[in-house]
Amino acid sequence: MTQAFDIVIVGAGMVGAALATGLGRSGFRVALVDRGSAPEFDPSLPPDIRVSALSAGSERYLNDLDVWPRMLAMRATPYARLAVWDETRHPLSNLLPRKVADVVFDASNLSARHLGHIVENRITQQALWNSAAALNSVSLFPDNAVSRLENGNNHAAVTLEDGTELECQLVVGADGATSGVRELAGIGVTRDQYQQQAMVISVRYQGAVEDITWQGFYPSGPRAFLPLHSAGNGESWASLVWYDSPEQLARLKSLDDRALMAEIQNAFPPELPLLTHIEAKASFPIARQHAKTYVNNRVVLAGDAAHTINPLAGQGVNLGFQDALCLQTVIREAKRAGCDLADPAWLAKYEQQRRPANRRMMMAMDVFYHLFSNRTPPLHLLRNLGLGAAKAMPFARNRVAKYAMGIDDELPPLIRQLAERLPGMKQL
Repeated sequence: MTQAFDIVIVGAGMVGAALATGLGRSGFRVALVDRGSAPEFDPSLPPDIRVSALSAGSERYLNDLDVWPRMLAMRATPYARLAVWDETRHPLSNLLPRKVADVVFDASNLSARHLGHIVENRITQQALWNSAAALNSVSLFPDNAVSRLENGNNHAAVTLEDGTELECQLVVGADGATSGVRELAGIGVTRDQYQQQAMVISVRYQGAVEDITWQGFYPSGPRAFLPLHSAGNGESWASLVWYDSPEQLARLKSLDDRALMAEIQNAFPPELPLLTHIEAKASFPIARQHAKTYVNNRVVLAGDAAHTINPLAGQGVNLGFQDALCLQTVIREAKRAGCDLADPAWLAKYEQQRRPANRRMMMAMDVFYHLFSNRTPPLHLLRNLGLGAAKAMPFARNRVAKYAMGIDDELPPLIRQLAERLPGMKQL
């Protein structure tokens, strides 16, 4: 049986569900396909180990979709400050006290209430999934994968594993870093695997919910603290991220909770509150990946299907939401102009806007990765001086903050110049 739609979106994660909601609210007939089923949220359960730092720009987009209030009604933790420290010890570090290389980005300096929110992924997913499902113009096809793609001149079609065929003008691949749609469309990628992996640990700590998220940089990689909601009884939840070699993270994961807590308390910066409990832990490889094109005829990519970056500052989902907003705007304009939704000129506008923006964020994250993840004495002194200069120059510091918040789309000049000198950047 064949069903007709304007657009088929494959992947009902945060980006795909947001795009389906935006397009559905604009009156497009949308099919939303996903391998999984609707995510669930139980407020009595501990937090999801997967969390994201949603920027002010993402908050505005989700609010425009009328999803943000639903998320706040579940759980979302605002942070007003973001701190960066260089924790590498080296003889040259004695030339500068630690506080010189301690930079804090503060929302109050930007006349804002907060820099962003830390939100569990399942909360964002559930709010967006439910929002899309409530629209008459959106049809959900859960627990299904795409087995075949027809990318023709006059129409596109996908065949699901259960035999259902969905015909449309445009197919959107929002199905993650290992996108099956991207593979079926024959779109290649450039990929660089980092030597490090990231370990995420869900913990409880003594004290009230903190309003700061921070990262201490070590030669083996950063160690980060992301505040979550209250756990009651004078304790709060947090998500910790520890970047290190696969061998070191395998050793840490093999420890019992008591031993792992002791290792964390000793290895993290002294600003880490006293831990009382480890709820869950997991590790994953990290890579920088960019699709060679975002568009192939009637197929267009968004989110992690188009690009993945170093998760250093948690910007991946924010870039994905920017993709979704841009793509739904372009599709609406194509319809208003009376054009095919897969008109090459309109889809080219999407790629022309999003590829440079995504590349800029990739460059920014790699600057931090290469600059901080080493013990080279000149670079050690350079990064300390750079952090000291950022601390001393509020204008420069605030420009970086606005870029991270999604308020300013331009990469600060110094970071852009450093990034252009990094290996592999010209391929992106």
